[in-house]
Amino acid sequence: MVSIAQATVELSRIAESPTVATLSRAFAQAGYELALVGGSVRDALLGREVTDLDFATNARPDKTREILQTITSNTRDLGVRFGTIAAKVKGEMVEITTYRAEIYRSTSRKPEVTYSDAIENDLVRRDFTVNALALMLPEKKLVDVAGGVEHLLAGVLDTPDTPEKSFTDDPLRMMRAARFAAQLGFTPVPRVITAMRELSARLEIISAERIRDELVKTLASDDPVSGVRLLVETGLCGRFLPELTALVKAQDDQNRHKDVYEHSLTVLAQAIELENARRAAGVAANPDVVLRLAALLHDIGKPATRKFEQGAVTFHNHDLVGARLAKKRLRSLRFDNDMINQVTRLIELHMRFFGYNEGVWSDSAVRRYVRDAQDQLEQLHILTRADVTTKDRRKAVRLARAYDDLERRIEVLAEQEELAAVRPELNGEQIMQILGIKPGRTVGAAYKFLLDLRLDEGELGQEEATRRLLEWYQKF
Repeated sequence: MVSIAQATVELSRIAESPTVATLSRAFAQAGYELALVGGSVRDALLGREVTDLDFATNARPDKTREILQTITSNTRDLGVRFGTIAAKVKGEMVEITTYRAEIYRSTSRKPEVTYSDAIENDLVRRDFTVNALALMLPEKKLVDVAGGVEHLLAGVLDTPDTPEKSFTDDPLRMMRAARFAAQLGFTPVPRVITAMRELSARLEIISAERIRDELVKTLASDDPVSGVRLLVETGLCGRFLPELTALVKAQDDQNRHKDVYEHSLTVLAQAIELENARRAAGVAANPDVVLRLAALLHDIGKPATRKFEQGAVTFHNHDLVGARLAKKRLRSLRFDNDMINQVTRLIELHMRFFGYNEGVWSDSAVRRYVRDAQDQLEQLHILTRADVTTKDRRKAVRLARAYDDLERRIEVLAEQEELAAVRPELNGEQIMQILGIKPGRTVGAAYKFLLDLRLDEGELGQEEATRRLLEWYQKF
């Protein structure tokens, strides 16, 4: 947290910005209160960049819209029953919400909303004390109803009311606790953790989409490992991602193999380190949630495939099993198909390199590695390197050198040919013309034959490809 003097300067700067000043004047002239609330006040006090401007007012939604229309023509309802109106003011999008209280009934996913005339009533129903802060405008008065500033200084998460009431009113707040632990480095107080454990089943009334969004925000934070630990340890994770919790239950009490759960968290942390290095080099701009999901879930197939054979432990095909489990789970969380395919492709391929370490690959095997990774080759590089968590220094060095060698070979082959765009010399139309056939399964089989040929032997030229295709078709 920054000093009080610095925080005061930052809050004043925000209050006097063109957007905020225009809004505060309009509401004051109409005789209504306006307050900057929640995360924007919290982040200003923490010295973090303030990116979203959220406001609260005692004006009802219809009156809020009327006031906004005196200063902008760009307004829209985000949900009148929630009391929120959005507007574009001085080039910035803002949201203004009527002071309110939300109550979730035990059998409903949708909150009941009642309005209030006092900012204190609005703040006390918020998720955590560090978010129960308001800067009244235009007077710049800070309102703190539950010791939020004190908790910011201490780096702890607590609820304005009892955590049982807070989490019953909106169960998603339990996941937000994990997100804030990851984003802000804050530690939930014991009563919050206890309530999360006791009320974890309450999460089942929350829609899959809202759970997914909180999970993504947690994974996109600087230190998602702390948030994931909290989700697992409180039992929340078992409600929406039981495959990860299963890694804890599958720990081997005889130490015949490493702790898969701890290994997965280490892989996630190491993947983020490598990702950050890539970002520092200007290769990537935003947190790579696809990579982070794949790192977290890459070994979820191990519990189902674990076998103890002659004193050794095996996990045959855990990559393929894990990819199938991940696909099913991510679908249930309503991730889009493109993201699901990207995550599962990385999980499916994450063991491929370890065959390279056992013996030198042919050029065709390297081509297949690149082809199967498609446009996710860089992500696969990171995941594979992050998957090395051995404490055996010699083994770690050997694996790192082997992967360095593989990357060099990929670069050499890429210089020799357009490796990322490897295709047969003949396309589908040419195959049909040469063989005199119509569209169908035979065309697909012929294309696959030519692609395998291309990967195995490199460039052949259309004449040789045609000859080999006709030979293949005679035996087909």
